[in-house]
Parts: sequence; C-alpha cells; structure tokens
Amino acid sequence: MVVMARLSRPERPDLVFEEEDLPYEEEIMRNQFSVKCWLRYIEFKQGSPKPRLNQLYERALKLLPCSYKLWYRYLKARRAQVKHRCVTDPAYEDVNNCHERAFVFMHKMPRLWLDYCQFLMDQGRVTHTRRTFDRALRALPITQHSRIWPLYLRFLRSHPLPETAVRGYRRFLKLSPESAEEYIEYLKSSDRLDEAAQRLATVVNDERFVSKAGKSNYQLWHELCDLISQNPDKVQSLNVDAIIRGGLTRFTDQLGKLWCSLADYYIRSGHFEKARDVYEEAIRTVMTVRDFTQVFDSYAQFEESMIAAKMETASELGREEEDDVDLELRLARFEQLISRRPLLLNSVLLRQNPHHVHEWHKRVALHQGRPREIINTYTEAVQTVDPFKATGKPHTLWVAFAKFYEDNGQLDDARVILEKATKVNFKQVDDLASVWCQCGELELRHENYDEALRLLRKATALPARRAEYFDGSEPVQNRVYKSLKVWSMLADLEESLGTFQSTKAVYDRILDLRIATPQIVINYAMFLEEHKYFEESFKAYERGISLFKWPNVSDIWSTYLTKFIARYGGRKLERARDLFEQALDGCPPKYAKTLYLLYAQLEEEWGLARHAMAVYERATRAVEPAQQYDMFNIYIKRAAEIYGVTHTRGIYQKAIEVLSDEHAREMCLRFADMECKLGEIDRARAIYSFCSQICDPRTTGAFWQTWKDFEVRHGNEDTIKEMLRIRRSVQATYNTQVNFMASQMLKVSGSATGTVSDLAPGQSGMDDMKLLEQRAEQLAAEAERDQPLRAQSKILFVRSDASREELAELAQQVNPEEIQLGAGQGGPQDRTSVPAAVFGSLKED
Repeated sequence: MVVMARLSRPERPDLVFEEEDLPYEEEIMRNQFSVKCWLRYIEFKQGSPKPRLNQLYERALKLLPCSYKLWYRYLKARRAQVKHRCVTDPAYEDVNNCHERAFVFMHKMPRLWLDYCQFLMDQGRVTHTRRTFDRALRALPITQHSRIWPLYLRFLRSHPLPETAVRGYRRFLKLSPESAEEYIEYLKSSDRLDEAAQRLATVVNDERFVSKAGKSNYQLWHELCDLISQNPDKVQSLNVDAIIRGGLTRFTDQLGKLWCSLADYYIRSGHFEKARDVYEEAIRTVMTVRDFTQVFDSYAQFEESMIAAKMETASELGREEEDDVDLELRLARFEQLISRRPLLLNSVLLRQNPHHVHEWHKRVALHQGRPREIINTYTEAVQTVDPFKATGKPHTLWVAFAKFYEDNGQLDDARVILEKATKVNFKQVDDLASVWCQCGELELRHENYDEALRLLRKATALPARRAEYFDGSEPVQNRVYKSLKVWSMLADLEESLGTFQSTKAVYDRILDLRIATPQIVINYAMFLEEHKYFEESFKAYERGISLFKWPNVSDIWSTYLTKFIARYGGRKLERARDLFEQALDGCPPKYAKTLYLLYAQLEEEWGLARHAMAVYERATRAVEPAQQYDMFNIYIKRAAEIYGVTHTRGIYQKAIEVLSDEHAREMCLRFADMECKLGEIDRARAIYSFCSQICDPRTTGAFWQTWKDFEVRHGNEDTIKEMLRIRRSVQATYNTQVNFMASQMLKVSGSATGTVSDLAPGQSGMDDMKLLEQRAEQLAAEAERDQPLRAQSKILFVRSDASREELAELAQQVNPEEIQLGAGQGGPQDRTSVPAAVFGSLKED
C-alpha cells in the first residue's frame, strides 16, 4: 500500500500506470540505470499504444542516453510507426529530429547512420540525404567508411545528377582506387565518355591495378580502344593514335584488332585517307595470317562501304562527270586491293620466316609475266635467305634464278649466277654439289660439252685443304670433292664424251675416295666389260666387295658370279668354287638361296653331281625357315633327275624332320605317294602312320581321307582297323590339350566368339576345368560310337559286327591295281580248293 501511495502522487501528472506495470516500475526504481530492466519493461509494453511506448523509450533514454541498444530499438520503432504514412506527414519530421538527437551521443555508430540515410532516401529529400551522408563520413573513422559508401553510391546513381555523382565517385576512389571500373561504367552510362577514357587509360597504365571483375590488362586495353575509336567526337582529351600504337608494341599477339581499332577511329572521324594509310601500314607490318585476315577483311569492307556511299550519293544528287571519275577510281582501287591479296599474304609468311625457300618460289610465281619484279624477287631472296637457317633447299633459289635467265636467252647472266652460287657457304655439301651439276647441265643443254667436262673436273679437283665429308667445321667448298653426285655425273660424261683411260681414272678415283655405291661398282665393271677388259672388270668387282658388307654387297656378288660363270664356264672351275665359298662365308640366310642355286647350277653343268647334291644339302640348312620348303622341293627334284627317285628317300626323311608340321605333312604325302608308285606298300603305310601323329582329324581331314583311300586300294580289314585305331588315339591325344580342346569345342558348339562358360549353359557356377573334362569325355564317347564308314561307301567289312553278306559283297569289289595272272602263275585257272577248316565259323553251312 506504500508503493501505491507513492505512485499515486507522481512528479509528472502525464504519466499513467496500470496495475500490470507495477512490478516493472518497482524494478526500475530499484535499478533505474540497468538496461536489461528497461528492455524487459519495453518488451512487456510492446502491445500498448505508440505514444505510451515512445514515452517509455524517452524515460529510459533520459537516464541512459549512451545506450546503443535503446537508441537502435527506439529509432527502429519510430521508423516503423511512420512507414505507411505520406512522406509529407509531420510525423516524419519528428522521426528525423529523433535521429538527430540520437547522433548527439551515437555519432560513431555506422548502423544508425545507414538506417537514417536509408530513411531519408525513402523520403526523397536529396539534399538533406547527401548532407547526412557527408556528416556520416566526417563523423565515422575511415576504417568504417567502406560501410557507408555502397549506400551512398547507390543513392548517387538513383538520381539524374551526374555532376553530384561524379564528385562523389571521385571522393570514393581516393578511398578505394581498385573500384575504378565501377566509376568508368557509370561515366559510360551517363555519356561522359571523355572522362571515362581518361580513367580507363589511367587504369591500363597502372601495372599494379587488379580488376575486380577479373579482366586482364589486355581486356581493359581493348575496352579503351573500342571506347576511343568508336567515339572520336566525344573523346577529345586523349591522343588516340599514340595510345593505340602504344598497344601495338605491348600486345603483339592481338595486332589485328588494334590496327582495325585505329583505322575505325579515323573512319569515324572522317579522315578516310588517313584510315587507308593505317590499313596499308597494318598490312605491311602484321606477322600472322590471322591478323592479316582481320585487317584485310576490314580494309575490303571499308572500300566497299566507300563505293556504296559514293553510288548512293550520286544517285540522290544526280551523276556528274567528276563523280563518275571518282567512282571509277574507287572501283579500280578496290580491284587492285583484291588482286594484291595473294602477294600480301605471301609477304606475311615471309615476315614470319624470311628463310623459307618455298615461300620465295611462290612469290616468284605470283609475279609471273613481270620480269623486273621476278629479278628483284630472286635478288632479294638470295640476299635474304641464310643457308644455315633456311627451311628447304636454298640452292634451288640460285638454280631457278639462273634458269630464268637461261629461258630468256641470257646465258652469260645465268653462268654468272651459278658461278656466284658455287661460292656460297651452304649448310649441306649436297646443295653445292647440286649447283655444280646444274652448271654442267646448263652447258650440256647448249651443247658446250668440253665446258661441261671442265666444270665438273674443276668441282672434283682436290682442294688446297682437304676435309671429311661430314666435317661441319669446314666450308662445303673443301668437302665437295667427296660428293658422289658430282662424281657420278662426271663419270657419265666421261663415258659419253671422254676416253677409256679418262673414264677409268674417274672410276678408280671414286673407289680410292671410298665414296662408291654398289651400283657405281657394277657400272664400272660393266664399262670395263664392254671394252673387253674382263679381268679388269673382275678386279673392279673385287674392289667393290672389299668396300661393302652384307647385305649391301649382295648385288655385287650376284652380278660378279653370273658374269664370271658366263665368261669362263667350266674352264676355271676351282676359281669359281673359291668365289662361291667366299661369297657364302658370312652370307645372311635371307640372301643365301640365290647364291646356292647359282652354285649348284655351276656344279651340275661343269662340275660333279655329288658336289651339286652337297650344295643343295647345304642350302637346305642355310636358307631362312620360310624358304626351306622350296629348297627341299628343288633338292628332291634335282636328285630324282640325276640319281633316280630312290635316292630321294633320305632327303624326304630329313625334310620331314626339319620342316614345320604343315610342310612336313605335305612332304609325307608326297613321300608315301612315291613309295606307293614304287610298290613299297608297307613303307608307304609306315609313312602314313608316322605322319598321323601330327594330323588332327578335326583339322586335317584331307590327310585321313588320303590314307583311307590308300587302305581301300592296298589294305585289308586289319589295316583299316589299325588306321581307325590310330585315328582315335591321335584324336584323344589332341583332346588332352586343354587350349586346343577348348577352341575346338567352341567351334563344334557354333559359338566361335564365346567363352568356356558357353559350353554348358545353366551351369555357370561350375568350374571351367570340370566343364572341359566333361566335354572331352563326351567327345571321346561320340568318337567311339561314330561309324567311320557309312553304308553308302560299301566298305562294311571294317565294322567288327559286319555280316557275312556284306563281307562277300566287299570281296567282289575290283581293286584297280590288281595284277591279273595267267595260267600257271596263280591265276584263276590254277586255283585249288581250300579245306573248310581254314574258314572256321565264316564258312556257310
């Protein structure tokens, strides 16, 4: 009751309390400087009328004017109270005044400044808002300005006041120079392009600038070029030409775009002749085909637009003679530009690599029909191309230059060019050798044979200082005397124009220098043979053989041996044998067959037959495995012709031992056929039996059919049973080979691309080896049940259960090789009765 009495006499009569407020008022009386007590009280009064709530905030702030929590909640509540009112309502002014009172104590709080500035922006009070932003920036420390500027800049951009915004941005860039791109974009949007270009140029020149948008320095430079070239009338404070040319030196990989930008600037400025000069300069200086294509296409488009504009102007104002002349001039200029394109493109490629020989030849071809330009091009080419850096053959430029003079009847000039070419320090000896050969061919084409010989002899003369052919430290002039190309041409000329002694001296010199090839040796020997110097030619072969090793010496040996045999035949047999033995010593198997056949032919014609057989026998061991079969065939044929077929048995046996299974099978069949023809049936059967061990019945059905036919003609029931037994045995042997068996089973099952699991569908869980074993057993059982001879073959006596009628019918079949004996020789007339006991159970009752 004491509290009630105290509260009933308040010092301020406008304060009205309710009964629910008493606990909070008592708490505040006890702790009036406690922010938590006031906040609990305010939270409790949230639903009360707005004046009552504002009065409570004012009481709290009177006691706690420096409380940020109270001011923040109070100002937020006051802004919410006028949110839906008109901005001209006086309540807005009260709220503004409340903010101003707050900043007496809270001027260091950026959040309150931001809320106040946003509140003023919503009211549309531009000047007041700008000044408030400025006050905020002055009141806050510089470390917190970054919180104010984004809202400030948004405020400046939201109103069409470019001058105010520009001044604000300039102040902002002093704090944050890395945001220059944002300012530049604003300047572009407000059509203040001159200042935008200045700022962009400053950014491009600042190497430390890092773009917030992730743009590279080149991208910024490209934007600057587009800006200043597309707006020449608005950008007046910058030297556009100097800026773009500066970019040409910095960004050499984008020259095409920069040149086009510079030309576009002059076109938009109305300086068309200056733009044309820029295009011409660009075409003469660009280094890549891409840049050239960009500049040339832009240049051609510019000329087309100029022609179109002139035609349109003439059609609107009426044509005059002066306009026609100007139009024709522009058309001629455009046609000349198009016709110059291949030459200009060639110039670009030569600027990339001035030592590219092929491009120089293409440039000469482009000047076809203009002799002065061709001469100038060749002169420039031979002066520019460095032989050590050249791409291609640099001597071809000199040769083509001389050929041009020759084609135009200026032989003296052509000789001068080639003479100068012989003094050039080429990289390769072959280049200088080609020049000397061209000198000789030039004289030959004009029938100056003595001069051609003199030039080539001069080229092959020994220099004052000799050097090895591949010694790169010496000039090519000191090494060309070892060039086979020059010596070969000199040898040809000597054969055609010189004497025997001079030609022989040239060939001897080639051999002495050890630069000959097998063909040179053969040519030398043939030359000597043509002049009847046979022993000299054989000596040339011997010298050539001493220079080379296998396989290069193969052709020399073949030619040498053939010529020697043709010359002497059997008169110098021992010498020929020595030559063959020398040739075969160290001969690779690849080249041995020809020499052995030649050797054997020599022995057959002029020597002894047993020597020939020995040569053939050596040949079967010396040749490659792939040639052994052919060699054995030749050996067998020659042995049969010389000694008879019986002498070939040992050869057949050795061939069967040495050859592969396939070829051995063929040999066995031929061997057995020969024995059969000789009447040696048992030997033939033994051969078939031996061969059967390498013949799988599934893959070599022809062999088994041949053996069966043999047994039908020459065998009996027991021999055929033995053959079938051997066949089953061989088949079982192959069935035990797992890999072979698996492949065969896949073939049988018809799934050539399947796997082992395909052999037993539905049993995928079983072991693969178990499946193979089961399948092998199944195949073996089928083989036992298989009847090897069908009923239509009429050979029923093979079956163990054949009936007597079938045997009797088989006995009546005629053997085509049966010998009919006459009377007294065991023929039908001399037959006697056989006792019945001999037949046993076969005798019919």
